[in-house]
Order: sequence, then C-alpha cells, then structure tokens
Amino acid sequence: MAGFKQPDFIERQAAAAKARKAALEKFRAKAADPGLAERLTERTASAADRKANKTVREAEKAEKKARDAERAEEAKRDAAIQAERAKVESAERERGLQAENKAARDARYAARKSRSKRK
Repeated sequence: MAGFKQPDFIERQAAAAKARKAALEKFRAKAADPGLAERLTERTASAADRKANKTVREAEKAEKKARDAERAEEAKRDAAIQAERAKVESAERERGLQAENKAARDARYAARKSRSKRK
C-alpha cells in the first residue's frame, strides 16, 4: 500500500494559481451577466423605496407624537379648569351652608330671646 504523497511547493503554487484563475473567471462571468445590472438597479430602487417609506413613517410618527403631546396638554388644561370649577362650586356650597347655619342659629337665638322676654 502506497503512502499519501505530500504535494511539493511547485504543485501547491500551481494549485493556488489555478484556484485564483478560476475565482477570477467566475467573477468576470458574474460581471458580464446582463441580469446583474438589472438586479443591481432593482436593488437600488427598492433601497430608495425603503428609505422613502422609512422617512414617511418617521414623519408620521413625529406628527403623532406632536398630536399626542397636544392632546395631553389639552387634557391637562381641561383637568385644571375642571378642578378650579369644582373648587369654586365647593366654596359657593360652603358659603351657602354657612349662611343656612347662621340663619338657623340666628333663628334659635331670636326664639330664645323671645321666650325670655315673655317671662
């Protein structure tokens, strides 16, 4: 049984040159392919479309964020106005209640005075 023969330096060099030549031919064949230019054109067009779509999405996102911020600010203002109205109504109710209590207290006082004058 014969052993494995190691290739010498010249054989390895020749094999490497042959591999380089095959790779170069393969590259040239791809470059000369008429469909390559078409595919590259399609690829650049689709990349441009993706970029345009991304720009549109970002603009819509920014607009939505601005609208949401405006709605939040409006809701905040409405809440502040509502709180102020509630505070004013509460104060008016409290004054009305105090006036009723004073009237009732004055009526009790007047009744007590009138009872003491009868005696």
